[in-house]
Amino acid sequence: MSVHKDLINHAANQNKLYHEFLALDQQRELYIEEAVQLCKQGKPFTTNKINEVTDRMNRINLRIVSLRKNVTVEMVQEYAKTL
Repeated sequence: MSVHKDLINHAANQNKLYHEFLALDQQRELYIEEAVQLCKQGKPFTTNKINEVTDRMNRINLRIVSLRKNVTVEMVQEYAKTL
């Protein structure tokens, strides 16, 4: 019986981590959009908030999703040019 309880606890923990990851991913996308908008307006911006969230996401280390790359100012500038 304890094996079943362990499996249930493990699955619940994985589910919790997955939902935490999704919330961080959404926050990361908002920060990226914010940086892109500032860049398009010619205003100063950094990628610090984006990369802080990225690092938190990568520490969760879910095997079902790939690690996210840190974003550079140059990456934002290149992306903003395509819009």
